[in-house]
Amino acid sequence: MVDWQRLSDGERTLLERLFWSGGLSRGELAASVDFSKSKANLAISSLIGRELIEEGGVQPSSGGRRPEVLRLSHRMGVLAGIDIGATSIDVALLAPDMTVLDHRSEPADVRDGPAAVFARVRALLRDARERCGIDAARLLGIGVGVPGPVAFDSGMLVNPPLLPGWESFSIRDCLAQDYPAPVFVDNDVNIMALGTHWRLRGQLQNFLVIRIGTGIGCGIICHGSVYRGRDGSAGDVGHICVDPVGPICHCGNAGCVEAMAAGPAIARMAEEAARAGESPRLKELLDRNGRLTPVDLGTASRAGDAVANAIVQQAGGLVGRMLAAVVNFFNPSHIFIGGGVALIGPLLLASIRQSVYQRSLALSTRHLDIQFVPEMESAGVIGAAVMAVQETMLAGAGVRPPAPR
Repeated sequence: MVDWQRLSDGERTLLERLFWSGGLSRGELAASVDFSKSKANLAISSLIGRELIEEGGVQPSSGGRRPEVLRLSHRMGVLAGIDIGATSIDVALLAPDMTVLDHRSEPADVRDGPAAVFARVRALLRDARERCGIDAARLLGIGVGVPGPVAFDSGMLVNPPLLPGWESFSIRDCLAQDYPAPVFVDNDVNIMALGTHWRLRGQLQNFLVIRIGTGIGCGIICHGSVYRGRDGSAGDVGHICVDPVGPICHCGNAGCVEAMAAGPAIARMAEEAARAGESPRLKELLDRNGRLTPVDLGTASRAGDAVANAIVQQAGGLVGRMLAAVVNFFNPSHIFIGGGVALIGPLLLASIRQSVYQRSLALSTRHLDIQFVPEMESAGVIGAAVMAVQETMLAGAGVRPPAPR
């Protein structure tokens, strides 16, 4: 195993910069951290000798010899990224520079309990290692995202509303049966926010990621780092009230946006419209599949179904109403929409935008950009691995470094 405690501050700075940049030449790396050429070369030589960084090809020539690109070394080991949603499991193996080596996804139901879900997680991770020919000892760190509030220091879920029976389950102890690598656990939308942050190379310092699925959650990147709050529940926006006389949420309150615009609520509205004969297209999909999903609603909407369009616009408007309050409070530069419900498509995004811009203060939205999460299908596992990198490799001195400004 790599001894991260032995890294000097300068070496740690270079590793952090390479991680967030995706690769730099020696000259670019030295300039980006304001090191002298001799100091940078000494640290780079030490890191190459310990197989922590490596040369990974050449950059285009600017008139002279083409410079070699430095990156985190694939020889130091691999990371595991695990993204558990309410209805799915994603498991990936990644190199330290976030190259995806293997990625598998399958349906799951968290109501089956943590033992059943993690039996599948362990099997998927074992199968991935076998496909890649990677021994368990080569895992440097494991990142896990779960759909509920997490006490980050202990890695334990805290009163998770969507996961009955999970609060006393130790994910760390479960995975420690197979792996000596450290395990880090966070809320699933926080890891999606981290994955988005890495995709954007740390260039945005204050933004939100909204994950709309079985529930609705918000990942907050504040000053370049995930903001979790005092007890790990920051971003639980699904329980912001958007209608005081609305339906009762599973949290016990009335009119939560999650109860009115998350996946189950959208599917329920679509099925009610289909059974009432309001939409022949939705009725056809319901008869064919036996149930309707938000993706089915999106299919009908893109085909021009007026009832489907109205449901999408209603849900998007409610999410936007909630977000307008958050925008007025936080003033982010960007909001990224992700999760299974985001697969409905452009009309949902347009409805959210319209509601946010209509209800937020002009100053709060002057520079606000609202779009889908980039490369959404892998954002969760990437973010889980980013968390493992930050906590395992770059925090060896006991300090969790933020992304570069």
